[in-house]
Amino acid sequence: MAGLQTQTNQQTIQAKALKEPNWVKWLLISIALVFLILFLLLPLIAIFFKAFEQGIATYMAAITEPDAMSAIKLTLLVAVIVVPLNTIFGVAAAWLISKYRFRGKSFLVTLIDLPFSVSPVIAGLVFILLFSAHGLFGPFLMEQGWRIIFSVPGIILATLFVTVPFVARELIPLMQAQGTSEEEASVSLGANGWRTFLHVTLPNIKWGLLYGMILCNARAIGEFGAVSVVSGKIRGMTNTMPLHVEILYNEYQFTAAFAVASLMSLLAIVTIIIKNTIEWKANQQKAVSS
Repeated sequence: MAGLQTQTNQQTIQAKALKEPNWVKWLLISIALVFLILFLLLPLIAIFFKAFEQGIATYMAAITEPDAMSAIKLTLLVAVIVVPLNTIFGVAAAWLISKYRFRGKSFLVTLIDLPFSVSPVIAGLVFILLFSAHGLFGPFLMEQGWRIIFSVPGIILATLFVTVPFVARELIPLMQAQGTSEEEASVSLGANGWRTFLHVTLPNIKWGLLYGMILCNARAIGEFGAVSVVSGKIRGMTNTMPLHVEILYNEYQFTAAFAVASLMSLLAIVTIIIKNTIEWKANQQKAVSS
């Protein structure tokens, strides 16, 4: 009886602690709304306003001129290559870390997190030291006809480096929380590793996997620091969309710069919509399973 009374008292105290006056709630909501309007909504409106300032014809001319089209195509090409590669690596790394015990696991996790702690500009400089004409491997590669720096392969490598953690870091805690019991049961029933992955592991991680891929894609499209170092900013050849926007802005072609920036903003908005849809579906699935 005393225990029940104590539990009731604790629940009452917790309820009082969580209950705030209405003015506190409205103050917090107002602060959040003001912050979102000032630092998210207004800049986004300004981008589209500036992009269409001189009319739709000028806007279309800015995004369809050859250099802009080249930048758009290169950005999408890099994303198409980088996202699948990082997805394969992320799934393999998460499987290894969450399903097996081995020496050096903590070191591997630290390596995966390394791009989060290293400045993208520093990462670009590392690739310059490795693959430039005077770098460690550059002369040999150039003798074989391989040019890495100031070309598309260098941009892909730099983008791969900065986006490595996204899929893996999304899947590792998810797969660790799920444990290994279902995979062990599948193997005990005679399924091989590939069949177990397709029919047991993949359905359990599909929403987390898609979420990680979306984050990886968003970073690949918007990456600036590492790519600006290794690309050489050659118009029509090694400029991605962020680099093209910078060049246009520095040349005082503001409308054209904001026009290309608006395309990137649209991609960001689509990414957010897809991300929220995936989160909603994942929450629905959890509710149904529970």
